[in-house]
Amino acid sequence: MEILQKRGALTHFQILGEISKQEPNLKQKDLAERLGITIQAVSENIKTLTELEYITSKDGRAPYKITQKGIAKVKKDAITLRKYSDSVLDTMTYYKSTWPALAKEDLKEGDEVGLYMENGRLYASINAQTSAYADVILDTKKGFDVALTNLKGIIEIKESKILLISLPPIKQGGSRATDMDLVKEIYESKYENFGLSSIDKVAAIGTTSHAVANNLDIPIDIEFGVSEAAQSAVRKGLNVMILAIGDMTKNIAKDLEDANIPHQVIDARKTMRNI
Repeated sequence: MEILQKRGALTHFQILGEISKQEPNLKQKDLAERLGITIQAVSENIKTLTELEYITSKDGRAPYKITQKGIAKVKKDAITLRKYSDSVLDTMTYYKSTWPALAKEDLKEGDEVGLYMENGRLYASINAQTSAYADVILDTKKGFDVALTNLKGIIEIKESKILLISLPPIKQGGSRATDMDLVKEIYESKYENFGLSSIDKVAAIGTTSHAVANNLDIPIDIEFGVSEAAQSAVRKGLNVMILAIGDMTKNIAKDLEDANIPHQVIDARKTMRNI
């Protein structure tokens, strides 16, 4: 987009636009006042526009006349600017006033829908009885992302938590020194003992964590950017179990404390009686 990227191009456009009005007494001083630039800058631009054959004048002085080449240049740049401004206006129509959700059923423009979280995703449904509502902007088929506006109320998100399972590093025995029964029980049912209603996502960081999960047939949902991803999941109402090793556990726990994320650290090393 040359008119916005090339230095001086926009000023050329403005000067050509003013000259095209065919004001017989238009002087450089008038151009300077209208464009908010110096008379010297106007003079330099007039010289350049003359050399480019976009305008004609007598010794660089008024009266100025725009040429056919200049008219074509103004039209081209005006169309470019209009397309760009239209795209910006389209974006602004949605900016900070539009939210996406998954359509639970076919939705029509203008429908008022209830909003709710399910499995960490925001859903919209005309049948949902919730405390948060919004209006549908465009017709949307079931399962597709629907654009919403006029959000009212508060989207309910269940309280959730992270269970941070600390495993021994390989120098301390790794998976062989891990209380596998404890990890399995926490995953399958004992999460209730820690105030959780379910384990929605499992994260694993480090080789030993993967070995433990694989041997217990525990599917891993998160293995990269574990701390950030787990925090995001909790904020969306999901409970997360993280398998981590040694110092990694301490680092993640600090991240969670700094982010004020509810969590509990569980030592999954075998006790002497278990070895």
